[in-house]
Amino acid sequence: MFERSREALIHIREALGFAPDWIVALIILGLSATLALGTHSLAMRLLQRMFGKPHSGKSVLAAIGGPTRLALIVLGLSVALPTVPLAPETRGLLVRLLLVTGIGLIGWTAITALNTAATLHLIRFRTDSEDDLQARKHVTQIRILLRIIDAVIITITVAAALMTFEPVRQYGVSLFASAGVAGLVVGFAARPVLSNLLAGVQLAVTQPIRIDDTVMIENEMGRIEEITSTYVVVRLLDLRRLIVPLTYFIEKPFQNWSREGSDIIASVVLYVEYATPVARVREKAKELAEESRLWNRKTFKLQVSDSKENVMELRILLSANSASAASDLRCDIREKLIDFLLQDYPAAFPRRPVPPQSAEQPSAVTPASF
Repeated sequence: MFERSREALIHIREALGFAPDWIVALIILGLSATLALGTHSLAMRLLQRMFGKPHSGKSVLAAIGGPTRLALIVLGLSVALPTVPLAPETRGLLVRLLLVTGIGLIGWTAITALNTAATLHLIRFRTDSEDDLQARKHVTQIRILLRIIDAVIITITVAAALMTFEPVRQYGVSLFASAGVAGLVVGFAARPVLSNLLAGVQLAVTQPIRIDDTVMIENEMGRIEEITSTYVVVRLLDLRRLIVPLTYFIEKPFQNWSREGSDIIASVVLYVEYATPVARVREKAKELAEESRLWNRKTFKLQVSDSKENVMELRILLSANSASAASDLRCDIREKLIDFLLQDYPAAFPRRPVPPQSAEQPSAVTPASF
């Protein structure tokens, strides 16, 4: 097929013998590129009809569109180039450009294939469900590893393209041959990048954090919103974003409240007089919990957790399927219990200020506050 294409291009060149060589070259190369684009368009339409109905099929076809188009153009120009009437220097330059383009195409194809495979793999997992631990695990692993592999492929592709140029290759060889101080400087400068890349691999394998995990870091509560190859984006309670390098989660301690599951314990604290009937409050709190669709019916406790000079502390623990559900459940139960006490036991509320907690027993932040 390639031989027939070359013969056709030779006939075109002979037919255009009256025109200058550069015009003939432009016409032949333009016809080759146009033929490649037309072939690509026709092939994509056929594939769209055959495999484009499922959502996954559309995703794959959309992903491979760019690389296949460039591949056909490079192939068409490579076939046409020997038939083009050009000076050896110009022909050599075009060959070098096609070689560099081909190297870039290989890297682009590799990245596209990896991203397409990752997309098809993650279609099965949903992170918007209540019990999404398995989904968040896969999404985190795939995204981190994909970014690291993409960075490696891009680096190798750029290096391979630069090595096709003799001056750059000689400069690179002489630079690395010098070693010594230059090598130490380069290594020291690259240390943060390399440490973050290695930390990304560790995070993907061990997974101390996952996408959408609820964490407390630097005395700030938030959710893991994005994990890149060098940093993590944490969405805080007030919608600010905390940007943290990957190495932080390997080198420093932090709290992860959804490490083993999405279930969260909501804590409601009330301060009431000693005459308040605890059994009746417990009964009412259980009734309110059962009426709420946010309670997952796994954990319920009401205990007198502390006693102070004038009041006692009632702590209600309730479980929910997620941090957001726990926060809403916490507020709902607190509001309804206060209404209940005001209506049935108005004397339950302390008449004097509640004494502050001692330094030895600081109040704990609960997952439900997120």
